[in-house]
This record gives sequence, structure tokens and C-alpha cells, in this order.
Amino acid sequence: MVCTVLLELKVKPECVDEMITGLGAMLPDTRKYDGCVEVYATQDQDDPTTVVAVEKWDSRQHYEKYLAWRTETGAMDGIGAMVTQPPSIRFFDIKA
Repeated sequence: MVCTVLLELKVKPECVDEMITGLGAMLPDTRKYDGCVEVYATQDQDDPTTVVAVEKWDSRQHYEKYLAWRTETGAMDGIGAMVTQPPSIRFFDIKA
């Protein structure tokens, strides 16, 4: 069953443009990663410092393997330097 993942980032105001650019550069590789069905980044209209990646993966295990790879490559450290709090990662199953 497909797993929907929401990765929510609270971005430092001075880093918003850099975060959007960085995600745009990362997402093509994410889309090619084994198990990725779909991924796109969204930005809150009322609070532009909130960015959410909406992702669909073949399974939670596929996403966790991907996240481990991104962590090993240092990408998560780069993201961590631009946020005001740790990223929120939530996993959902489609029910209806």
C-alpha cells in the first residue's frame, strides 16, 4: 500500500529562498529514488516560512531508506541549518 509522507519544515525567514531553491534541486533525484511515487514541495500562503514536502512512496520502508541516504549524503544537515526546529515527518495511509 502506498504511504503518504508529509515533511514539514519551519524555515528561518532569511533562508526561505535558499530552501525553495535547494528543494527544487533535490527533488529530481528524489523522484528517481527507488519506491518514490510522487513528491512536490508546497509553501504556506499565510506563513511563507512553512514549507511542506508532500510525498508518496511504495512503503514507509522505502521512504526510511531514502531518508537514511539523504542523511548520509549530508543533505539533512544542510536542511537542518536552515530551519528553526527539527523537521516534522508524518506517515499516512490512504483510507478512502
